[in-house]
Amino acid sequence: MFEAKFEQAALFKKIIDAIKDTTSLCNFNCTEHGITVQAVDDSRVLLISLLIGSDCFQSYRCDKSITLGMDMSNLSKVLKTGNANDSLTLMAEDSPDSLLIVFEESEKSKISEYTLKLMDIESDYFNIDDIEQDSLITLPASEFQKTVKDLSQISDSLAILVTKDTIKFHVKGEMGDGDVILKPAVDLENTDNSVKIELNKAVNLNFGIKYILDIIKGSSLAPAITIKLTDQNPALFEFKLSSGYLRFYLAPKFEEDEE
Repeated sequence: MFEAKFEQAALFKKIIDAIKDTTSLCNFNCTEHGITVQAVDDSRVLLISLLIGSDCFQSYRCDKSITLGMDMSNLSKVLKTGNANDSLTLMAEDSPDSLLIVFEESEKSKISEYTLKLMDIESDYFNIDDIEQDSLITLPASEFQKTVKDLSQISDSLAILVTKDTIKFHVKGEMGDGDVILKPAVDLENTDNSVKIELNKAVNLNFGIKYILDIIKGSSLAPAITIKLTDQNPALFEFKLSSGYLRFYLAPKFEEDEE
């Protein structure tokens, strides 16, 4: 038996909203420790790695490891029927062909139940090595989100340049150039508003901005985003959950990609 109850549906709704446009089909792997997802977009440029630890739930039970293969569009449609502050319970048998989704309103004593058919989805598992990064930056998720949206008006490529003193986001398009420069700053009252740079080596990497626009959909999950950059390697963009994380691994663009 698998049964996972969120005190409020808001967290799971935000997680699904953050990844549903990147991948259409997902395997949710449920174990005694929580739920994990690993999926790639159709172009195989962006990899999603999700961990919802058991402590994220009001109650959690998984007697046997199971895989729930779901169409993200269908899952999203069901989740839209519930309110953010409803409790949300996911239930499945040990050899499931469907997932029971239950919303419960505490104040109105209303219960809504939906049965979502599961799918048999073939997927590759990627062993992601923990590469020592050249630079690690942390900044408010809302700041990164606004920066990406603003600069996406100018170009379809975004360069991130990191030195010990600055983080520079640069775009160059037919209409002109654009730069947003952030300097390290510590907010003692709210550390999530701080901008931090840990540098082993200066970095200058270029990314397809359409993929960054998908990544920033996770901004509602956490107040800050951590970005690990390493020359010639995929970048890691991470939003931390109370128990777990949502990570995006994005391959940089090279000169031959832009020809």
